Amino acid sequence: MEHNAAIHSQQCAILDAGAQYGKVIDRRVRELNVESVILPMDTPVTQLRDYRAIIISGGPQSVFGPAAPKYDPDLFTLETPMLGICYGMQLINYAHGGTVKTQTVREDGQYEITIDPSSQLFLNLDLKQQVLLTHGDNIEMVAEGFRVIGTSGALPTAIENARRKLYGVQFHPEVDLTTNGKQMLKNFLFGIAGFDGSFTVGNREEHAMREIRQHVGDKKALVLVSGGVDSTVCATLLTKALGADRVIAIHVDTGFMRRDESKNVKQALEAIGLLLRVVDASQTFYHATTVIGSEPTQPLNQVLAPEEKRKIIGNTYMHVVDEVMNDLGLVPNDVYLAQGTLRPDLIESASSLASGNADVIKTHHNDTQLVRQLRQQGRVLEPLKDYHKDEVRALGTLLGLPEALVWRQPFPGPGLAIRILCSDGSIDQGTLEKIQLELKAFETRDIRLFVLPVQSVGVQGDGRSYKYVVGVSGNVPWQQCAEFAKEIPKRVHGVNRVVRILGSAMGSFNATLTPTTLTPLVVQKLQVADDIVNQVVAEAGLMKKLSQVPVVLVPLSFGIADAHSIVLRPFITNDFMTGRPAIPGADLDESVVDAIVERVTTEVPGIARVLYDMTGKPPGTTEWE
Repeated sequence: MEHNAAIHSQQCAILDAGAQYGKVIDRRVRELNVESVILPMDTPVTQLRDYRAIIISGGPQSVFGPAAPKYDPDLFTLETPMLGICYGMQLINYAHGGTVKTQTVREDGQYEITIDPSSQLFLNLDLKQQVLLTHGDNIEMVAEGFRVIGTSGALPTAIENARRKLYGVQFHPEVDLTTNGKQMLKNFLFGIAGFDGSFTVGNREEHAMREIRQHVGDKKALVLVSGGVDSTVCATLLTKALGADRVIAIHVDTGFMRRDESKNVKQALEAIGLLLRVVDASQTFYHATTVIGSEPTQPLNQVLAPEEKRKIIGNTYMHVVDEVMNDLGLVPNDVYLAQGTLRPDLIESASSLASGNADVIKTHHNDTQLVRQLRQQGRVLEPLKDYHKDEVRALGTLLGLPEALVWRQPFPGPGLAIRILCSDGSIDQGTLEKIQLELKAFETRDIRLFVLPVQSVGVQGDGRSYKYVVGVSGNVPWQQCAEFAKEIPKRVHGVNRVVRILGSAMGSFNATLTPTTLTPLVVQKLQVADDIVNQVVAEAGLMKKLSQVPVVLVPLSFGIADAHSIVLRPFITNDFMTGRPAIPGADLDESVVDAIVERVTTEVPGIARVLYDMTGKPPGTTEWE
């Protein structure tokens, strides 16, 4: 065996076996102030010797299958502490002579397991633990030298070889649904591997500024500021590194921003000495069209389909930015393009900087002609490429940005345009009636359930779903509503989301829709409602506790002519892969919800009802479109 006892490195290698949650492992490790590097599963041992610890990720393959990720056969000759997660645990066991078998029944979801608290991996934890299991294979025979330290029924869920500091867990300690997963990772990184926790945002700021100066030299930096925390922190960091006179910051107001957002971002950046050029392109966007396939679309203010809206907005953004750059006379040799790309974005784009095994999920939206030229010439700068969202917020605070901007919640690129459900007013009455019959099993004398004639995006069976919404009305406790949101999508086909209808109980439901498109008056209605919700949430001190609070405008009129309804979506997540609704009475005071309902229904004309989304992720996504 190779001896690594004298290692002074403070880096942890994450070997990527095709993990669904690879970026979440990376984020969790970095939250504990340990630097992590994601590497391909087949990284040679010669490149792994100096890492203080190795984590082997989960993955979709079987360790004994033909498509199993390749790895250096000398990997387990290292005396480096290792933690295998899901596939990684099976690989550690298999590589040491144990056996792995495909089970007849998969375990997918949150389960209670029993652990051995005497193991250093589970130090200071209770005997019973809630964890996320997602697997079809399981250990059949434990390898010699290992012992079982966790079980789910008769199946092993954790193993260890304490002498060699080799550990494996069948569950995912990196996600929220494993309630004490962060403590388990902490036990491994500090108690077992001996990290010192010195990888902090504070001591990385100077490194980022040094990198900016080295790349840009005597040129200028161009940054497109969306209004979100990532691009705003990026612009601020550039200004500190280069000086305001060498930073060109552009903000495009699409007309779908939050209320006064463009003005507020401009003021915040001017306070640190940076001039932000704001381009009001709202009318351009409202009337914009594009071509999908070979067919031209209708103007955006007449379009109903969510994906058409996204494509029109994305393409129009490119054209507007190209025009602004031309007006400024910018050419590739004059500037570097700085982007607020984060580490998770690189992982999702399967960048070689992060994870070569990850599937390509998305590409950058600001792909203009000039951007493409700059990329070809190597003139794109991503100073936040080593940061996760929480680290960017910490950096923004260090740079002196106001808390309201630093803690601005994630906001979709197309803005409020995809938080407005558009409709021509038509209803598929036959489908609604069929689903309504299936809901009868859940009703009581005091609780009524109604299938609402709107559809939203969800995630079910590892795929995208587009299904109807169920509304709960009556004297129903919040926790029971949350249970409905778990059970109804499982048992009622055609449903992926459950909301509580706030206000007076309804004995019947008037299934009418207000014809709705992206017109200025409709957008303004949501802007005002969204602003009220954010004011109340901020005044209640909940901006940090609630990960996101999307506010959605839906065309449900409840029988009132030209009326809409507002959906509240308070959501709690740390990994942004899974999450749960914030439950009034537990996660926030019910008076906060009451205050929102009172203000929205009295201050926003044409609002029939306020609904509260009780759906977890899965089966519902965070956004409705």
